[in-house]
Amino acid sequence: MSTSGHSYRETDNIAAGHGISSSGDGGGGGDGGGGGDGGGGGHGITGGQTSYEGVSLRDLPKSCVFTQSLPPDPSFPTPEASLNAPREKLGPRQVRGAMFTYVTPEGGEPYPEILAVSDSAMMELGLKVSEKYKPEFVHVMAGNTIMEDIMPWAASYGGWQFGQWAGQLGDGRAVTLFESTNPYTGKRYEVQLKGAGLTPYSRFADGKAVLRSSIREFVVSEALHHMGIPTTRALALTLLPSKKAVRETVEPCAIVCRFAPSWLRIGSFDLLRWRGDRKNVRKLADYAIRECFGGEEKLVPMRPGEEEFRGREAVNRYQRFYREIVRRNAKSVAMWQCFGFMNGVLNTDNTHLMGLSLDFGPFSFMDTYDPNFTPNHDDYMRRYNYQNQPTVIWWNLVRLAEDLAELYGSGDACDTVEFIEKGLPPIEMETLIPRAEKIIERAGEEYKDVFQAEYCQAMSKRLGLQTVLPNHGDIPRIFGPMLEMLRDLELDFHHFFRRLSKIPILALKTKEEWIKAARVFLPTDPVGDYGGLGEEGALGAIAEWLGGAYRTRLQIEEAEGKGRSDEERMKAMLAVNPNFIPRNWVLQEIIDRVEHKHDREVFTGVMKMITDPFQDSWGWDAELEERWCGDPPKPERGLQCSCSS
Repeated sequence: MSTSGHSYRETDNIAAGHGISSSGDGGGGGDGGGGGDGGGGGHGITGGQTSYEGVSLRDLPKSCVFTQSLPPDPSFPTPEASLNAPREKLGPRQVRGAMFTYVTPEGGEPYPEILAVSDSAMMELGLKVSEKYKPEFVHVMAGNTIMEDIMPWAASYGGWQFGQWAGQLGDGRAVTLFESTNPYTGKRYEVQLKGAGLTPYSRFADGKAVLRSSIREFVVSEALHHMGIPTTRALALTLLPSKKAVRETVEPCAIVCRFAPSWLRIGSFDLLRWRGDRKNVRKLADYAIRECFGGEEKLVPMRPGEEEFRGREAVNRYQRFYREIVRRNAKSVAMWQCFGFMNGVLNTDNTHLMGLSLDFGPFSFMDTYDPNFTPNHDDYMRRYNYQNQPTVIWWNLVRLAEDLAELYGSGDACDTVEFIEKGLPPIEMETLIPRAEKIIERAGEEYKDVFQAEYCQAMSKRLGLQTVLPNHGDIPRIFGPMLEMLRDLELDFHHFFRRLSKIPILALKTKEEWIKAARVFLPTDPVGDYGGLGEEGALGAIAEWLGGAYRTRLQIEEAEGKGRSDEERMKAMLAVNPNFIPRNWVLQEIIDRVEHKHDREVFTGVMKMITDPFQDSWGWDAELEERWCGDPPKPERGLQCSCSS
């Protein structure tokens, strides 16, 4: 099926102030039309697969359970209705009573150019890696060809943006082609093109994505995955040479083919609840429980004693569904904090139901450690800065709790005909609010506990610790003082962990040795005067933490028979503390090389570095590798981006 000309014919388919407190959100981003270009860790095929061949794109099992299960746009309720309508009739417009609209990518690019393909993403889908060389693959990635008798769609959702209700948003430039099932693992993914053209949800924008933002999304999606951070994935990056878009300037367009188990987000529920569409709130919740989380039996179990609750207090599947979402998001934001990742625009439409990192606009990895840093230069109030991320994700989760309150507040009446058709009786609505508040309060405690446990586990690994102290004891003793030191001395967040991984701290027994070891953390061109301490004062402060709190903690493990030698610890730390991080200044260099210098070889090296970021070298370009993994140039530190990034 070629989409050119809109046809559908068959063709040959932590410590307070650091975002980890013990007691624990500008512009759109997401896929809101293109006016603002704004599965977790693991590697390759799993499930005991000892050999991998893959299948062709044509033979990859495909489905459309999403569109078969949820209500379509009533104005164009069938594929034929959408295909037979002039494209301008599809929108942009308000779409009510629906979760999606059938729409094809605009296509029409005569000479699409694949700039990069993630081989590990190909394998995750179950595809032959060699498929990327086929013309058919290229044209599917460009939106020129649709495979199989599956009509693509764009999803409807809303969102709270910068704390304000933004109304209908939706896939304004993203079109889902199909769902694919990996024939080896049985895992199903929704395969989507971002930058595929106008949809009913494009609002005031053009449906396009520029090359600059597409490079950023492609690289960071795969980088996060290979660092072990839950994220949506990127399959291919395709340049559309004949298409341009106006942003700050006139820029070339591109498409990112990306995939995820689902593209549902908190905003998917927000819009339905805001419109009073209780029928579809329930339908979407049941779909998500079944298709995203594997069924009710796979949700987080009831807490001890909850099996005894009856009536309206009974714990039903919707309360467990909400808790599952809370827990997954707590784990993901803990990983962001551990690895210094900032999304930059954490609206509810950018908060994934399954806790995946999603929709990469003005994101950044931390350079010089500053908990107040926001990568979004439109975020004047610093709502989405680094230290606020755990809080703002919880704020978003409370909005979801409001969306689902009637469902989980109905207790054991949730499946009665009367409740399904009419909801709770008016007299009971007054008691629903305090009951929901109690459930939210308990979920908040769970969010905090899961966040802190995940944070302590991940940070302990980064520091080479074998054990995790009870009651998150390392936060005030080790992690908090370390982060305060990085902040006060204006040190590089990522270099600190990588360089610490090469220090045999147990073998260093004197203050002089600790001071000598501390020199490795000082940048060649410091930001300032190390917080007024000067170089010698900075070395003393670092040495005090190295030889004091940190070394003592390692010695305690050693005394308890749970420690490791310096060599074992350093090896383990090097395997979790990446050498290469796609910082904003590096991404800008990649963009300049591809867009302005027409460099088509740079992605060969970039893919090596992001798919195995823990190496000391990659055998590609020694000078460039060393520079990209070294100290950021002083003028490029802390680069901020706009929502058109």
